[in-house]
Amino acid sequence: MQLLANILIDGLAYGMVLFVIAVGLSVTLGLMRFVNLSHGALAMLGGYACAFLTREAGLSFWLAMPLAVLLTGLVGAMLEAVVLRHLYKRSELSQVLFTIGLSFFLIATTNAIAGPQVQLIMLPERLSGSVDLGFRTLPVQRLLVISAGLLVALGAVLTMARTRFGIWLRAAVDKPDAAATLGIPIRRVQCVAFAVGAALAGLGGILGAELMPLEPYYALKYLVLVLVVVAVGGMGSIGGSLVAAVLLGTVETASKYLASDWGSLAFFVTMAGLLAWRPNGLLQRS
Repeated sequence: MQLLANILIDGLAYGMVLFVIAVGLSVTLGLMRFVNLSHGALAMLGGYACAFLTREAGLSFWLAMPLAVLLTGLVGAMLEAVVLRHLYKRSELSQVLFTIGLSFFLIATTNAIAGPQVQLIMLPERLSGSVDLGFRTLPVQRLLVISAGLLVALGAVLTMARTRFGIWLRAAVDKPDAAATLGIPIRRVQCVAFAVGAALAGLGGILGAELMPLEPYYALKYLVLVLVVVAVGGMGSIGGSLVAAVLLGTVETASKYLASDWGSLAFFVTMAGLLAWRPNGLLQRS
């Protein structure tokens, strides 16, 4: 019973990290129809920025985290406004080649500046402690990850369903000519959507630094996992990404507990089975 509880809690925490990173990619890929393979690099940027601000600049984690998320969002907005917007109407191959090239550039730059070693984010004493749940001791940082994931999911769903921006984004994607005629600022909506996706990636990179260590090849090592979550959940589906992330995260966690050498294999076998069952994703956006 204790083993099952450990698997569920750790799997939920891992899944929430994957979800926070993946939800931004799900929006840009599923709603904006843009293949952004530099999304993992943006998650890495957020984590590195927070590590630098806490370790080198001496800022508290609670100040460094929002600053790092804001910085990642601004970088995403700048990339979209200067370069990526010119690729929206180009082929998927052009988008893939440019964004994967951007990832390699950021990997090389990160390695040159910070070196190949793993970057550590200095956590406050409150987050470094543990909570006794009776059947196990749980790091407070895991509780933060789970809570943040749930808040991101709720905020994303409400934004898309209840706010003017969500309506504008769906209209700009589904009926761009009609949206422009109605006065919807399509370019601004696209830039903000991309910036928010980048900021969420940065937040995931920070929250998941303990489970997904920050090092230069982070951008490629974990990009595949995030792409799997988006594909299994259904492109453009926030709820689907959440379900897929928690399910796949729990499967990989369980396999590492029960058969540590087969963790990644179980993850991808589950992916294959789910995509064979639901080729368009668990909760494909209609």
